[in-house]
Amino acid sequence: MSRDAGGTRAAHQALPPALREAVDEFADHLSRVSNRSTHTVRAYVTDLVSLLDHATRMGRADVAGVDLTVLRSWLARQRTSGAARSSLARRAASARVFSAWAHRRGLLTTDVGAALASPRAQRELPGVLRAEQAAALVEAPGRLPAARVDQPRADGSLAPPGAAPDGPPDRDGGTAGGTGELPDTVEPVLLRDRALLELLYGTGVRVSEACGLDRADVDHARRVVRVFGKGGRERTVPYGVPAQRALDEWIRQGRPALAGAQSGDALLLGARGGRLNPTTARRIVSGYAEAAGLPPTSPHGLRHSAATHLLEGGADLRAVQELLGHSSLASTQIYTHVSVERLRAAYRQAHPRA
Repeated sequence: MSRDAGGTRAAHQALPPALREAVDEFADHLSRVSNRSTHTVRAYVTDLVSLLDHATRMGRADVAGVDLTVLRSWLARQRTSGAARSSLARRAASARVFSAWAHRRGLLTTDVGAALASPRAQRELPGVLRAEQAAALVEAPGRLPAARVDQPRADGSLAPPGAAPDGPPDRDGGTAGGTGELPDTVEPVLLRDRALLELLYGTGVRVSEACGLDRADVDHARRVVRVFGKGGRERTVPYGVPAQRALDEWIRQGRPALAGAQSGDALLLGARGGRLNPTTARRIVSGYAEAAGLPPTSPHGLRHSAATHLLEGGADLRAVQELLGHSSLASTQIYTHVSVERLRAAYRQAHPRA
């Protein structure tokens, strides 16, 4: 458990019974009724426990005592503690969602959160790779010379060049591959990594969505994947020929070598045979980006790059919104700003009267 998670749990246990029960019911509502992801529920609960802990310190022992004064005082305290504008905006949103739920449940006589103002989160333009940089990243696993391939870590990711492997101990007490021989999992892991990178860039899906894919979600004949995004919303996303080749090689040659009893129907597997988890996927992307000499890149950076390259290639904004699974067009419009900035930079560099 992380330090933050441990602190939230301790603060939750210290709440008055009525407030602690409200937290539990709210979390259950988010998970079961609103179908929010585990990560989203955890974020809401963390914010709510902080809010109700603050309310307790102000002498409130139940939800009915949480009024607009408490909400504003809580945000003010966050601000003086140095919270960023984006964090304040998120926490204010959490308070409003809880207030609306508590009002519907009859725990609050009025929806006090509806009157809560919050600072507008400053939206930073996402960093994107150029098309040739994205191509270099997704092709990196296939370009690594076999003699220089680093050993898989225990979590299934590749150690960066020059790093010591930390794979499972072998019978002699060392790590797998410690004699200089490549372990049997290296080639399948490389095929897995290539499939992951091609999927992330070729479809623009979120890393959690890619890791959540099952084999049954891939329609090889139509070259589309069925994706379950935020809120359980389902969408169909196409992928191209390079991703098709990478997926075919992974499914035919790589996956069977890693699959075990715990694999189920998961499309992407870790080196130990379980479903690939997003944390490992993030390390895979950042590791290959570093090894290829590219700017620091994450799966979300590949998603940004895919969206920007689609728009620069003439794709319709609404189509990109549907591909990315954005519920609001405003979330997609930020990529138009990225494209305009890149166009402006090219104009300044090339036009004689810039």
